[in-house]
Amino acid sequence: MQWSEIYLICFGIGTLWSLASLLMGGMHLGHGHAHVGHAHAHGPHAGWASWLGTLLTPGCLAVFLAWFGGIGYLLTRHSALGDWADLAIAILVGLAGAVLLGLFLRWLQSHEQPLESTDTDVIGTLGKVSSTIRPTGVGEVIYVRDGSRRAIPARAEDGLQISRDEEVVVTRYEQGIAYVRTWAALTQPDADSGHSENSAKGD
Repeated sequence: MQWSEIYLICFGIGTLWSLASLLMGGMHLGHGHAHVGHAHAHGPHAGWASWLGTLLTPGCLAVFLAWFGGIGYLLTRHSALGDWADLAIAILVGLAGAVLLGLFLRWLQSHEQPLESTDTDVIGTLGKVSSTIRPTGVGEVIYVRDGSRRAIPARAEDGLQISRDEEVVVTRYEQGIAYVRTWAALTQPDADSGHSENSAKGD
């Protein structure tokens, strides 16, 4: 088998593998995540281990094969440097492609904001009703967290209607629904009866 054929096979495998990984959502760090978190704890050796783990992920290996095969094939057809020189250049170019993808993936990871328990622990949060909460329906509440406005589906804890723009407090959170009571009901002893009468009139 000639070098050009080997390069062409590597290029085909790498390209198809890259496309398959992309379509199946496989272009991620995979097990590399486990190494990144320990890089600072164990010094520079852990950093090298982290990079090695990144470069050995399926996505980076696929890119290496595609770039290695592609440039190698072109060199065999248009270069007079010799087989070993072509091989060395193809390996370097393949590694460059894998490293570029690795850098991009690590950049994405550094900007990830994984969902934590505090993101759903909204109990006690003060918000404002943006869509009227009907007695038997679901409305929407807007609240601010980490400097950004967020929306959450909400029901009235006491089963009463809560109008738009009223301030409410989340008293519990179940199955993606926040149960709320008005701020007035929590701070004013007589607010519940007045709110009930107003809701009855509104109906």
